[in-house]
Amino acid sequence: MAGGITESGEPYSPFVGLVYMFNLIVGTGALTMPKAFAASGWVVSLSLIVFLAFMSYMTTTFVIEAMAAANAQLRWKRREQEETDDSDSTSEYSDDDSGQGRSEPETKPILSAQRSGHDHFDLVERVEMGQMASMFFNKVGVHMFYICIIIYLYGDLAIYAAAVPISLMEVACGNHSCSAGSVKYNDTDACWGSVTRKDAYRVFLSVFTLLLGPFTFFNAQKTKYLQILTSLMRWIAFTMMIILALIRIGKGTGEGRPPVASLAGVPNLFGVCVYSFMCQHSLPSLVTPISDKKRVGSLVLADYVLILGFYVLLSFTAIFCFDSSLLHDMYTLNFTDNCDVLNIPVLRYFLGLFPVFTISTNFPIIAVTLRNNWKTLFHRDGGTYPWVVDRVVFPLITLVPPIVVAFCTHNLESLVGITGSYAGTGIQYVIPAFLVFYARRHLEPVMGRDAVNKHRSPFRHAFWVWFVLAWAASCLMFVTANIILTETKK
Repeated sequence: MAGGITESGEPYSPFVGLVYMFNLIVGTGALTMPKAFAASGWVVSLSLIVFLAFMSYMTTTFVIEAMAAANAQLRWKRREQEETDDSDSTSEYSDDDSGQGRSEPETKPILSAQRSGHDHFDLVERVEMGQMASMFFNKVGVHMFYICIIIYLYGDLAIYAAAVPISLMEVACGNHSCSAGSVKYNDTDACWGSVTRKDAYRVFLSVFTLLLGPFTFFNAQKTKYLQILTSLMRWIAFTMMIILALIRIGKGTGEGRPPVASLAGVPNLFGVCVYSFMCQHSLPSLVTPISDKKRVGSLVLADYVLILGFYVLLSFTAIFCFDSSLLHDMYTLNFTDNCDVLNIPVLRYFLGLFPVFTISTNFPIIAVTLRNNWKTLFHRDGGTYPWVVDRVVFPLITLVPPIVVAFCTHNLESLVGITGSYAGTGIQYVIPAFLVFYARRHLEPVMGRDAVNKHRSPFRHAFWVWFVLAWAASCLMFVTANIILTETKK
């Protein structure tokens, strides 16, 4: 649950940490990226994704610096408490003393008190973003943080709730036949007799809700072996799609003729890219268990370079392999209905159902995380929730809104774009910038100006913090203005 300090967890090597971060970032957003690339043009898309990868990397370094600052502050408070306890325990024996040992001010820099073998900025304790917000923000800032992350998790759940029924509908409706690749289906087209595709989608959504919804009322966690299985399936699917698209392009049978630039698709591409680079909210759980953190900065940079290259390779092979007008919101579906690309039925079914397996395992985890964040937002010290509120109300307000959204629309590209553009901007840009800004301000009085945070961001000048905030504000205004203009033209 966001907002708590826990043990760092079982340690793992930097290489394993790199793999975990890669798997966390590369998810559902990657499957919606090809269509967004095709709508924006390949030059605009390439330029924007490179810049957004840089911005995401910058704010990732902000979060890591704030994590180190939070660890230092926790050690300072613990040391201060120990000194207070020691003073209280010896006061009855030192009434006749002249006050020696109490002359040091409470704000003495702890840099001079290296009583352990650890640097004060070592990432030893896992401090989640919610806890950092509580440490560095005021009450309004803490509430704004939880509201932002709750909105983002709602968007996440709506995307997952729509993605699984879409994949099941495409497979079950029989539109994975070899002739289907050149056909653009509508929601009103028949699926089984008088049952339309839209009806089939809602049937599968209902089944999805009945099967996975109850997990919201309990606790769920993703086991190590389930994570290994879903990661393996993800890599097999992505590798297959890239290789198959490259083979088709190499044979000269690629149908894609993407434009060089199309500004109309930029707002949605922005949201998709922000969503696809999202990892800031999970960094404490990823970085803290790494055994050797000396090269954590290089590790994060390598991860972003690899992920950027992967996204560009996946999206460019897609837009030059398939006709832009026929690209699905969920890219895997382009391989289930085109025998020119993949003529092995078993593999077509595997790609078609791939999102079902991987997303279904994540849905209960995110739902429980959202439920717990709701509890934290309304929690009062010393208070407890009535059984009905705790076990019924909170799970229902977690589950019902995203399912209603998924019933109303299954436009994955728009769902990902809106989630990334608004809540994603807050989590990826605004919150990390404010965290590192206030972390630096909080620590200077107690750490001293000469203290050096060994995990500090390469972008340590205050200019970069204000640059990120200005970029986030301008993006929000641009995306909002575009949505308003688009709606007024309809």
